[in-house]
Amino acid sequence: MEIKVLGPGCKKCQQTEEIVREALKEAGVDAKIDHVKDPVEIANYGVFGTPAVVIDGEVKSVGKVPKKEEVLGWIKK
Repeated sequence: MEIKVLGPGCKKCQQTEEIVREALKEAGVDAKIDHVKDPVEIANYGVFGTPAVVIDGEVKSVGKVPKKEEVLGWIKK
């Protein structure tokens, strides 16, 4: 599983990455996490609001900090 947190590194982006890490740990799921800060790469996902979460190439959340329960639902396929 590959997870990308999209955003410039703002506080909400950092919170999003932290929540994703907590959810992965809680679920016992191993995944690669990248924090994408390049605006061009972010736009390539069709995302124009951050923070955003992309799991295995699919945009799951845009423009808000997701709740841990949401992230758990995304990773427990």
